[in-house]
Amino acid sequence: MKYTAALLLCLLLSFPLAAQVGGQRGFTHLELPTSARQAALGGINVSAFGHDVNMVTANPSLLNGEMDRQLSLSYVGYLADIKQSNLAYAFNHEKLGRWAATINYLNYGDFVQRDATGMEEGTFAVNDYTLSLTHARQAEAFTIGATAKFAVSSIAGNKAVGLLADVGGLFRHPERDLTVGLAFKNIGYQVKPFDDGERQAMPFDAQLGASYKPEHMPVRLSVTAHHLYQFDVVYLDPNTKGRLDANGNEIEEEKTVGDKIARHFVVGTEFIFSKNFQLRAGYNHLRRKELRLQNKAGGAGFSLGAMLRVRAFELNYSSAFFHPSGAGHYVTISTDTGTLLKRKNTE
Repeated sequence: MKYTAALLLCLLLSFPLAAQVGGQRGFTHLELPTSARQAALGGINVSAFGHDVNMVTANPSLLNGEMDRQLSLSYVGYLADIKQSNLAYAFNHEKLGRWAATINYLNYGDFVQRDATGMEEGTFAVNDYTLSLTHARQAEAFTIGATAKFAVSSIAGNKAVGLLADVGGLFRHPERDLTVGLAFKNIGYQVKPFDDGERQAMPFDAQLGASYKPEHMPVRLSVTAHHLYQFDVVYLDPNTKGRLDANGNEIEEEKTVGDKIARHFVVGTEFIFSKNFQLRAGYNHLRRKELRLQNKAGGAGFSLGAMLRVRAFELNYSSAFFHPSGAGHYVTISTDTGTLLKRKNTE
C-alpha cells in the first residue's frame, strides 16, 4: 500500500498543472460521462459508491467487491446523430487482486469530403475509442486505484494516439453512509499527433467530492468540485453584446467571484425507494453557463435518470441536457454474470 501511494504521489508531482484553455486539448471525449448513472448525477461524480462498474471511469478507487462479475453495456445518443458505446466488466483474481476493463467508442457520423474547388469526393468518418484497465486496492476504510488508458482519435483515417492514466483515492466511513473521493483524471501524453500537427495537451482534471445518505432518509446527496487546479474557469465571449444602460451605452459583462466558485461544482441526488427502483437528478453549473444561448438556457446543465432492476438485469436511463435544443439520452444495461450463470444452470 505504501509503495502504491508513493507511486501516485510521484505521478502527481511530475505533472504540470498549467491552466488549460478549451479548444486546445486533445481527447476531450474522455471528459464525457460513460453511463446513465454518472450522467444523471451531473456528469461528474467521484464518490458515488455501489455496484455500478461504469463508475470506475469516474474514479478508479470506486472499484469494489460489489462490482465483481458485473458486465455492463451503455449506449448514448447525442445531438446530430453522434453516438457513444461503452462496455465494462469487473473481476477479482485470487492472486492479482481486483480489476476492471472498459472499452469506449464514440462515433461522430459520416462527413462529406470535398476537394479544394468544393467538388464532392465522397464521405469520411470521425471517431474516438479508448481501452482502459483499472486496478484498486483497499486497506480498511481507504481505497487507492489507478486506470491505464490507450486512446485513439481518428479523422478520415488520420489518427492521434495517447497514453493516459487516472489515479484516485476513496474514504468510506466505517459507520455512516459517507464516502469522500479524490481523482486526478487524464494524466498523460499524446505519443502520436495527427499528421503535420503539434502534440496537444491532455484534458487533465482534479476532482474532489463527497456522497452522504442520512440514516433515516431514502436520499443520497453528492457534491463534486472539479478543475481544482484553476480557480478562474469563466469564459466570456468577446463577441457577445452587453446590455444597454439608460443612456444607450453598452454594459460589458464582468466576471464575479460567486460565478467563478459556482462553476466548479456539480450536485447530484439519488432517491432510493428500494434496491430495485431509484430516481436521480443532477445539476452542472459550468455546463449550463457555457452551453446556454444568449437569451435562452432551457434545461442546459440539468439531468434526470432512473434505475429499474428486474431479476438478474438492471436498466438505467438518463437524459442530460447539454443545450437548449435537446439532450443526450443514456441507456445502461447491467447484469451479474455469476448470478446469471447460476440461474441458467438451475433451470
